[in-house]
Amino acid sequence: MYKLGEYWNMLLGTLQSETRFSMLLQENEAERTERFFDYVKNGGKVEATDWMPDAYRQSLIRFIEMHANSELMGVLPERDWIMRAPTIQRKLALTAKIQDEAGHAELLYRLVEDLGKPRSACIEDLIAGKGKFHNAFHYRTKSWADTGIIAWLVDAAAIVSQHALRDSSYAPYARTMQKICWEESFHMMYGRDAVITMMNGTARQREMAQEALNRWWPVLMVFHGPNTPAEKDRDLQWRIKSKTNEELRQEFLDTQVPRLREIGLVIPDPELRYDAEKGRWVYSEPNWDELRAVVRNQGPATAERVGFRRMTYEEGQWVRDLMLYRRSASRSVSTA
Repeated sequence: MYKLGEYWNMLLGTLQSETRFSMLLQENEAERTERFFDYVKNGGKVEATDWMPDAYRQSLIRFIEMHANSELMGVLPERDWIMRAPTIQRKLALTAKIQDEAGHAELLYRLVEDLGKPRSACIEDLIAGKGKFHNAFHYRTKSWADTGIIAWLVDAAAIVSQHALRDSSYAPYARTMQKICWEESFHMMYGRDAVITMMNGTARQREMAQEALNRWWPVLMVFHGPNTPAEKDRDLQWRIKSKTNEELRQEFLDTQVPRLREIGLVIPDPELRYDAEKGRWVYSEPNWDELRAVVRNQGPATAERVGFRRMTYEEGQWVRDLMLYRRSASRSVSTA
């Protein structure tokens, strides 16, 4: 039997050994994280089964979940116009676009699942008002012209971001973006065709297109977020994305301003001009306060959009229950 003093000395030694081991593990974890950071910074690609720091994993979940939510919520501003489309061709095209966007959401939620957050948890956070989605989908549509402006310009702004994501350090995300970018390019061409058709139509149609652009332009100018310095953008440091917010906004303006002016639309920003000396577009300061409110899920149509998604989720619960029951019954039969 150990004497009491010997026992306490042995226990103290054990605790000291465990403390040293814990400190060693922390030190090794820090070194491993630093090597990981250098790896992705130098162009390395990470697979779902690879080791990754928890901070990187959580950043991926946050970033990709918001992207998935945006694809899912992005169908709502347009779905109201399916039955009000001017022709059967426009109705079919808009329906196909909405179907594509819902499919993109499913692909992205699967990526989030692989990172450890179940799809059901993402949806539950979304309908509880905790999940985030892109600023453009917090606003109401007022005319058929809105669907053209959204399909053309909102998707064009999204494509600029998504093209940059094809070089993401997270390889499954980069691969998924290949398919999404191809389909979004089709959506953009559909939207541009719809707007050009209106601009070649009656005076009232041209007026509708211009009015829609006037309302959506401020939304588009904050689409890529504030001009955050690269050294303060963690997603950029991790190479989850590969361009700064301002680089994305300038790329969008480079491409779309000439196209808008070409068809006779007037961009509602008297300060907008290209500074050849600096090699960049100059524009009026966007309303960042409004963006911050929208990001907190306080947009003009946020409550009704989230409410609609909650209603459809609850109404579809019986389908999910039935599928789970059938899967459980099938497993019971196979093991009998």
